Amino acid sequence: MKLVIVSDVWHPLVNCIVSTLQDLTRQLHAMGHEILLLHPGLFSTTPCPAYPALQLPIGAGKELAEKLDAFNPDAIHLATEGFLGWLARSYCQQRGYAFTSSYHTRLPEKMQQRFKLPLRWSFSLLRQFHSASSAVMVPVHNMLHVLEARGFKNTCAWTHGVDTHTFRFVESPRPHEELGALVRPVSLYVGNLTAEKNIEEFLELDVPGTKVVCGEGVMFESLRARYPAVRWLGRQTRQQLAQVYACADVFVMPARNMQFSLVMLEALSCGVPVAAHPTLAANEILGELAHGGAVNHDLMLAWYSALAVPRHRALARAQNYGWQYAALMFMRHLVAKRGKAGIQMRVQSPSIVTKLSSKS
Repeated sequence: MKLVIVSDVWHPLVNCIVSTLQDLTRQLHAMGHEILLLHPGLFSTTPCPAYPALQLPIGAGKELAEKLDAFNPDAIHLATEGFLGWLARSYCQQRGYAFTSSYHTRLPEKMQQRFKLPLRWSFSLLRQFHSASSAVMVPVHNMLHVLEARGFKNTCAWTHGVDTHTFRFVESPRPHEELGALVRPVSLYVGNLTAEKNIEEFLELDVPGTKVVCGEGVMFESLRARYPAVRWLGRQTRQQLAQVYACADVFVMPARNMQFSLVMLEALSCGVPVAAHPTLAANEILGELAHGGAVNHDLMLAWYSALAVPRHRALARAQNYGWQYAALMFMRHLVAKRGKAGIQMRVQSPSIVTKLSSKS
């Protein structure tokens, strides 16, 4: 089938959404589907004033419509609720096309934390965006109830996957060539260095060993100056990042609001147990009994508990998130642009569809 995915974020930006879409499109291509990913890099853009790394398209409506018309997709999926997402939504409504969408991030909570914007304002805008969607894919099951309570319709459970080929399991932590000898245990954080990530709680933890941080963001320079004992690696490629995970003893996720955490899955895939606050995402990824690590409102207690978790148990949690299953689940929720649901079933083998249905 021919599928269009519209996203307001793409390379060179590095975040969970970009990585998810990269792996999803790779898996869909491997399944024989033709994918057109519409992203800001295909249009004239200007940096977002509040977040310069995010590029905003300028006057892209006509060009986006031309690309969609030329591709003539079987289905359209809106991955984000930004400028391109709204333009694609308008395009679909003008032509009477059905589309699906996804709810990736806890944007209202982030907007409240950063700009003091009331939650009801952000939820109202997002609810309006998704109101015309035939299926709103939500990667955290527990978040479905939150959205439904806020008046969202047509929500459905999806999941993300992890690239287990790149992020390979290691039975015991390995030395990292660039970091050299480190005092163990090694505590690792990977992600954007912004206020909503609550990274300073991790940096302030009074735990033994060495702290390593991978990522970039507006707080990078100020944090590096304030915490010189921390090993700062900045932005890493996926292959480089896999080597960093392999050297860690415990992965720490200090964020208190997050929709899904791909980096937690990557750490688990490498066998690194996770310490986190009991957020919706952490509770779901690590499991009710936190088999892949530990959750606690006291991050230090979570750290000590996670450090004792065997690495094979961390891997076992990651193995629940294979990309083949995630891609099949995604396809199952798609609708044809003319409104016919279940369009993927005609291209999947009966055995795989049966397996997918049994896991849902």
